[in-house]
Amino acid sequence: MYLKKLDGPRAVTLPDGSRMTLADLPPTDTSRWVASRKAAVVRGVLYGLLSQSDALRRYNLSDEEFQEWIAAMSLHGEDALKATHLKAYRNS
Repeated sequence: MYLKKLDGPRAVTLPDGSRMTLADLPPTDTSRWVASRKAAVVRGVLYGLLSQSDALRRYNLSDEEFQEWIAAMSLHGEDALKATHLKAYRNS
């Protein structure tokens, strides 16, 4: 069996002790962004699984959109990434 050579780590350990791999990230052709997929990308970047520039390129995201995901998640947790909760968290 041959493993494809990748830049960067194949897996990272999250603060809760669980491991996150590239396979845990959403598919690159994702068009429907639910909170769990947004959170997975944010965690992947924050814990060093992939760089922010790689994430932006891989998922065709703008820097502003991704920064909003990070801010919402850091202030209010994963629930703030839900589209139905945007209004509740926007002004807090």
